[in-house]
Amino acid sequence: MLPDVTVAGSVIVEFDAQVTVDNVPELSRRFVLDPGTFFVADAALDFALVLVSPGADGHQAGETFGWNRLSVQTGKLVIGEPVNIIGHPSGRLKEISIRENRLEARLDDFLHYETDTEPGNSGSPVFNDQWEVTALHHSGVPRTDDQGRILRRDGQPWREGDGDDAVDWVSNEGVRISVILKHLAALPLDEARRAYLTEMGPESGLAAVTIPPPASPVDGPVMERGVLPAGLPAAPGAFGGSTHLVYLHGRGQEEQAPERLRRYWTAGLNGGLTRAGLATITPDDAWFPFYARRLLPLEAVAPGPGSTGRLYEQLVVEAAGRTGMPGARPGSMEGLGDSVRRALNWLADTTDLDRLLIAAIFADVAAYLDDPQVRETVLDCVLEDLPRAGRLVLVAHSLGTVVAMDLLTRLGPAVEVELLVTAGSPLGLDGVHRRLLLGGPHRPGRVARWFNAWCPLDPVAIGCPLGGHWTGGPDEVAVANPVGKAHDIEEYLAHPEVAQPIGAALDPAALAAAWNGGARP
Repeated sequence: MLPDVTVAGSVIVEFDAQVTVDNVPELSRRFVLDPGTFFVADAALDFALVLVSPGADGHQAGETFGWNRLSVQTGKLVIGEPVNIIGHPSGRLKEISIRENRLEARLDDFLHYETDTEPGNSGSPVFNDQWEVTALHHSGVPRTDDQGRILRRDGQPWREGDGDDAVDWVSNEGVRISVILKHLAALPLDEARRAYLTEMGPESGLAAVTIPPPASPVDGPVMERGVLPAGLPAAPGAFGGSTHLVYLHGRGQEEQAPERLRRYWTAGLNGGLTRAGLATITPDDAWFPFYARRLLPLEAVAPGPGSTGRLYEQLVVEAAGRTGMPGARPGSMEGLGDSVRRALNWLADTTDLDRLLIAAIFADVAAYLDDPQVRETVLDCVLEDLPRAGRLVLVAHSLGTVVAMDLLTRLGPAVEVELLVTAGSPLGLDGVHRRLLLGGPHRPGRVARWFNAWCPLDPVAIGCPLGGHWTGGPDEVAVANPVGKAHDIEEYLAHPEVAQPIGAALDPAALAAAWNGGARP
């Protein structure tokens, strides 16, 4: 533990202090700390967070060596699950304690686990089997008597001078990483230091505690400090002025600028249009409502006893059950966190998509569906950035498909929905369609045509195809998105069979050909 700025300023950190594959010591690289710019420490949680200065080449250590993402989500470890620790016991080169270790207990602030560690391991990351950081190694847990005295291996009270080797150690203890992240989120930091925390990403729960700095000009208009970014209207006269293309995004876009997102959606769509032999469009042709920062922080919908937590559990476990996970039953005899953890691991292994991303998507869906205030705030935000009249071509993704179904009940009478495209949608899950404002899985009456695209490796679209769940369901197509990008909207739109109905609806001549005897997409 680094107790203060003065001590931290005298510390040098080493990277690559390890042996190579040839079993010879690797040349390590050293960095000094910059506690004057950022330093936070807490004795009770036994951690210090200090900024590392750039190396001699001007590059940050994270650019060279990478970094471990930290998640505020709980339930990353279940009792009995193995833990893995990487550290430098007694100052030696890197050593790994792997596999023959297991979690024994979860306390409010700490985890207790069996593992072979030595003095000097303190501060080492404690990983689960998915190599997610679950805790920082803290200390050993000694056996004590009824009076709280530490006992030796021979059962006698331990005394100063006996040495650590004489202690009857029963477990090891690590500080839960979720507790540390929540502690950091509650600190009264100035804007400059808070900006460093937001770089940890949305999974940390720290990106939502403040409005990030303004976007650079290349990513869109510069925002005033503290002002939420607004959605983007289409250029006047796009598609003749009476037809409107609308992109409705999913979750996880809090750190993005709407202009940048609209460019990426359009790039994906243009790839599909080109493959389909149709004219491409420009980003300015599309409306882009932006509601990402109106959602609750992820930590507010982590598994727990509340109704949103129960819905989150139901969605995750239902999705896992749809992919064949044995015993996938929401509300089973397992603990809430345990069943979610097992389901998330199953979905990640089955679909090759990141476990934290899967959890975050379902968490936001649960927050939207369960909290009326969140739902109304999101719908009002989207309605503010939509055209008031004309023919709508609505392309929705992920959580955006759920928002789109609710939105159809709020559109004004002067708006005609010519085409609804849903991609990577959770609308096939019972826990989702039962809570829609439509009142259930019934095809929206005001939609002239509905087209759904899904990928079998997309865990959010596990409930697809929708035909078996929705009365009067959509035209559908299953596509093969790349491994690791199964849920990406750009990948969905790049398929010609997905882009074709969009392009046809935007071009009246192509639309007439497709609907009046032409080949259906």
